[in-house]
Amino acid sequence: MRDFQLPGRSTVLATNGMCATSHPLAAKVAVQMLEAGGNAVDAAIAGAVLLGICEPQMTGIGGDCFVLLQKSGESEAIALNGSGRAPKAMSAAKLRARGLNAIPKDTADAITLPGAVDAFCRLSKDHGKLGLRAALAPAIYYAETGVPVAPRTSFDWDLAKSVPKGAAAQYYLFGGKPPKAGQLFRSPQQAEVLRRISQFGRAGFYEGEVADDMVSSLKAAGGHHTLDDFAATTCEYTQPISADYKGTELVEHPPNGQGATAILMNNILKHFDLPSMDPFGSLRAHVEAEAAKLAYAARNTFIADEAHSTGVDGMLASETAKRLADLIDPKKALAPPASLSEQVHKDTVYITVVDKDLMSVSLIYSIFHSFGSGLASDKFGILFQNRGCGFTLEKGHPNEAAGGKRPMHTIIPGLLRRGGEVIMPFGVMGGAYQPNGHARFVSNLVDFDMHPQAAIDAPRSFSDEGELRVERGYSQSVRQELADLGHAVVTPDGPIGGAQAIYIDRETGVLHGASDPRKDGCALGY
Repeated sequence: MRDFQLPGRSTVLATNGMCATSHPLAAKVAVQMLEAGGNAVDAAIAGAVLLGICEPQMTGIGGDCFVLLQKSGESEAIALNGSGRAPKAMSAAKLRARGLNAIPKDTADAITLPGAVDAFCRLSKDHGKLGLRAALAPAIYYAETGVPVAPRTSFDWDLAKSVPKGAAAQYYLFGGKPPKAGQLFRSPQQAEVLRRISQFGRAGFYEGEVADDMVSSLKAAGGHHTLDDFAATTCEYTQPISADYKGTELVEHPPNGQGATAILMNNILKHFDLPSMDPFGSLRAHVEAEAAKLAYAARNTFIADEAHSTGVDGMLASETAKRLADLIDPKKALAPPASLSEQVHKDTVYITVVDKDLMSVSLIYSIFHSFGSGLASDKFGILFQNRGCGFTLEKGHPNEAAGGKRPMHTIIPGLLRRGGEVIMPFGVMGGAYQPNGHARFVSNLVDFDMHPQAAIDAPRSFSDEGELRVERGYSQSVRQELADLGHAVVTPDGPIGGAQAIYIDRETGVLHGASDPRKDGCALGY
């Protein structure tokens, strides 16, 4: 139990259904969808699409999503990959010939096809109850009437105020300036797009006037995207990957997602006596940072489009984790791993819903960097993601950019299971941080017996790009001890990531919702 004399947030408890996400309006809409007779899929779609209006710098219909879900009474999780591919005309050789060694994040070269809309349509058809029209109705309403900009959203909007250009600046800035908290953001042009999707399904987005607007805008920005590229966009069901961590099974997406990185981190951490360490001390942060360096180096070597990934089985092998764990010196920091061309970002939304039948949905949805590429379609203001930055231009690399290929993807939803039953859908936002965030969250729960809300509230650190980013929740003495071990300790500009989770008490049927105070959101149930 938390100390009620200190700042904090209580766990939300309910029995009929629960949503946890990064904006309270999206959580409310999701719960209303459950109350109206919808299931967790209907609620998750409704909340996720609305998040594109509540947090447009983080996500939108021009982006991608990944989904994990498990139905009550079924022993297998379902993974839906809603990430888009590069346009057919993309060529790493041509980009190298232009003198590039990485794909510029603010150009049409970085823009891959948006996969989320197709995934939402498939998800609703295959697993929803109320239909797409009902699920999209709340987002259409709020896009028309407006949503007050929340404090964390305003903070992020201000940090990225120089990113939107052209049509994006017209639609996402207020007279050239970012909105302040409390100002209304409206997007009637997106409401029209959502209306067409609700009426015509995926064809309302990937064909016709909306697709024409996206293709003509991309061509004007120097892109080589075609109507055929958009029409061919399709999501795919894949086989989840998983591994045991001291009796708790972590379920992740396979490549092109980076879920194998989280599993590898956990497998490395098994070789250390974490429960004997101070959860907020320097030794635990150091060992975790070293495990992240090694796991991310493997990620950067092996993870790519599933048809091109090599060595992922090796990443999941126990002997690999043992060999890497043996490289960690408790008294000295390793050199940072070779970086990928993908640039640092932290912009993603996550939503989890559990319904009265205990169907569990874990859904993550993003346009990659803040405001994506900074480019938007002229007529409908659809922000284009810059997920192509996840490719490398290294010749012969499994993740080398190519037409029709999916890039290595950072967004990963998670599920925790015991005995084949879901005990917790969860997600940790924060771009590259996500595998580290998954590993830390699981360790907080399993090694330190924290309740999900405490596990989310706990301070975070992350070794990335040669720095050890340490939140202010750590003491100054811990920061100094980490520096003495050889880490380049810095305080990040903003918090590291954000998390949401719902614990399912299988004995009582009570749902425990946890939501990160680093975000504007909350958990709500009924």
